[in-house]
Amino acid sequence: MSKLRILGKCPSCDNGNLEVRKKEVSGKKVELYACSNAKWTTEDEGEMFELTKDSTCSFKIWQNSLGRYGYWLKHSDVRGILNQEDVIVELSSKKIRFENNKKTFKKVKYKKYISLDIEYGVSILFDINIDED
Repeated sequence: MSKLRILGKCPSCDNGNLEVRKKEVSGKKVELYACSNAKWTTEDEGEMFELTKDSTCSFKIWQNSLGRYGYWLKHSDVRGILNQEDVIVELSSKKIRFENNKKTFKKVKYKKYISLDIEYGVSILFDINIDED
C-alpha cells in the first residue's frame, strides 16, 4: 500500500492531518483532500460520498471545488490556506453578449484570494479586489 501525501494539519480537529486521496467522481479522476480521521465510502460509483461510522472528523476539500470557475486546486494552494497564507488563484467566467440577435460568450479571467472554510473547505473572497500589475 502506498503512503498518502500529507498537506498539513487538519483545521477542524486536534489530531488529524489533511491527506491526498485519489477518487473517481462521475468517471473523472479527482483528488480529495480529507482529514486522516475522516473515512469516506460510496455505494453509487462516486456520485455521493458518506462518512463511515468510525470517522471522528468530516473536514474535506475537493480538488475540483472551484471547477465552475475554471480552476482546480493545487497542493500548494491547499498548503497555503492551511497555513493562513494569502493564496491568489486565477479564475474565469463567461461573459454573455448579444450582437445582431446572436448570443456570444467571452471568457473573462480574473484573480481572487481564496481562504479556508471549515464548512465548505475553501471559499473565494469576492469582496476583495486584487490590483493587476
